[in-house]
Amino acid sequence: MAYKFKKQIFGFMDLLRYKKKVPIRRQKLAEGSPAPLPVSYRVNETAKILHPGSQQAELTGIVQNTPDTKTYLFRSEKPFFFRAGQYLTLGCEVDKSFVSRPYAISSSPKEALDRKLSLTVKKCGFFSGYLFDRAKVGDKFTLGDPSGEFCFEPVKDSPQVLGIAGGSGITPFYSMAQSIAEGTADFSLTILYGARTEADLIFKAQLDALASDRIKVIYVLSEEQKEGFEHGFIGADLIKKAVSGDFTVMMCGPQAMYEFAEKELAAFGLPLRRIKKEANCVGLRDVAEAAHKLTVHCGFETREIPASARETLLVAMERAGIRAPAKCRAGGCGFCHSRLISGKFSIAGADKRRLADEKFGYIHPCCTYPDSDMEIEVPRG
Repeated sequence: MAYKFKKQIFGFMDLLRYKKKVPIRRQKLAEGSPAPLPVSYRVNETAKILHPGSQQAELTGIVQNTPDTKTYLFRSEKPFFFRAGQYLTLGCEVDKSFVSRPYAISSSPKEALDRKLSLTVKKCGFFSGYLFDRAKVGDKFTLGDPSGEFCFEPVKDSPQVLGIAGGSGITPFYSMAQSIAEGTADFSLTILYGARTEADLIFKAQLDALASDRIKVIYVLSEEQKEGFEHGFIGADLIKKAVSGDFTVMMCGPQAMYEFAEKELAAFGLPLRRIKKEANCVGLRDVAEAAHKLTVHCGFETREIPASARETLLVAMERAGIRAPAKCRAGGCGFCHSRLISGKFSIAGADKRRLADEKFGYIHPCCTYPDSDMEIEVPRG
């Protein structure tokens, strides 16, 4: 049955009210100030600092920390804000392909407001090898937005934080220690820092200088026995000596350290929210070498490129010079999510995709390996 509209007897009153709006608006405009609007608002300027987006930075210095670790000092185009413990992506053109990798920030948040930034890198991959062997002072790089959740959360975390670091995993904790010392962070930090030998310890002198009632570092050597150092691996006994009561655990280091520490932490009965692990970048897959074809749709361009079964789709695109989006390279942030058109694949570790991505056929190329020829649609990087 069709709906019947009723005629309003006094409908013309609405028309009269509408006609009155025009002179009222004209009056308000006439009463307004003739001064021009501000070119920029303070809230927008603040937003630019909090979320600067990609920007250029100049390499201003290189410091050798250990035989296989260097700290790279940069001066960014603009000041920016980050939370101690976060990472950002560092990228540049390498042999005509744009390549980027995520690195934890080792400098303090306060320095970033003065456009100073430090990234500490261990030589263990393609891009870090490029930095070690070819980067020089004066080179220009692209910095991504600070990202990641490996930082102190006052609502969720205990004010007592236990940091478990292995090797170059000390980097975010060094940033946290500086932040506490500067007064920009309000929590106590005890670090159990494991390395093979004393020579492998990064930032030891700097950490010792920061030691206070709120910052404590315990060094653990697995291959040396020295006075003033613990010996062995970071286990339950050492944890009991370092902290007591309620505490949050934050871990950064190799996967083997995570697996060992998780077993040792089971005795403490900590809730899951009290244990944080910084994700490691996805690397080579331990399978037989096999060559597949990857068809990539990016904007108005379509390309067919080779893809190794041992490497992720993101690495295949980087090798072919396709500038695909990339950030965490661990499958967690979703920044690189791309639409799967066809093909079989495997995911490194746990599937960290959102349920909607999985349902509607999206994948994260940074942690996806090809098991057949594949076709994907990728957003521009």
